[in-house]
Amino acid sequence: MKKITALLATAGIAALLGACGDDSSAGETTKVTLGISGSDTTIWDYVGDKAAEEGIELDIITFSDYVAPNLALAEGELDLNAFQTISYFDEFVEEHNVDIVPIGSTVIAPMGLYSDKYESIEELPEGAQIAMPNEATNMGRALLLLDESGLITLSDDAGLTGTEEDIIDNPKNIEVVPMTSAHTPRAMADVAASIVNNGIAVDAGLNPTEDPIARESDTAKPYINLIAAQKGQEDNEAYQRIVELYQEEDTAEFVIEHTEGAQIPTFVSVEELVDYQ
Repeated sequence: MKKITALLATAGIAALLGACGDDSSAGETTKVTLGISGSDTTIWDYVGDKAAEEGIELDIITFSDYVAPNLALAEGELDLNAFQTISYFDEFVEEHNVDIVPIGSTVIAPMGLYSDKYESIEELPEGAQIAMPNEATNMGRALLLLDESGLITLSDDAGLTGTEEDIIDNPKNIEVVPMTSAHTPRAMADVAASIVNNGIAVDAGLNPTEDPIARESDTAKPYINLIAAQKGQEDNEAYQRIVELYQEEDTAEFVIEHTEGAQIPTFVSVEELVDYQ
């Protein structure tokens, strides 16, 4: 009888230890590495805190340009990235032939025209130099902003990737000064005005809501920002959960509060995101 009792006790301890082992296994953390452009991680830190409660560790890597995050994603050095518009993404994928895909939308971050010297576009003088990003889609976007502001007129076939050659009317003889996106805020001291991407403006201490002397429409579909993954990973549960956590109402409210309205949460399906033409 004592032997039977001992055997039962031993079996009970083994079962208990086995149950503890199962709990440990179930509590394993899934690590997801995310690349962004710019140094402000506040919004993604917020999402990361929510993800951590569900066992997803979000490791945020910052980049200073718009090329490295996509190359790093394509080469498997990142699991996700989130920094670019759908129009820039499509142009990049075609140019570099990389297998990355959008898996969710985030915000629209309107591009602005900033000046240290002038308070309105009407004040810009004859022959004014305007700095703008030199990446194909960002330059096209910047030229469309100048067109929308009435400073230039673009040809009908300029599209989203127009160049200086597409300018058909330039009454003030505006001189376009292309440069790397990150340099446009620094150029403000040397030019009449600079067109600066939203995130770069924030990093430079500019307020994208109050400071621009001109600002693009905040409803333009080609400029919705996205979360991207490697092709074949679209249905990864952890990645999809990151998208869902970003698109929750509390995150939207946090984005608006943190950016003071400079970024506008824009949560659309992937199908709608890619169908912008």
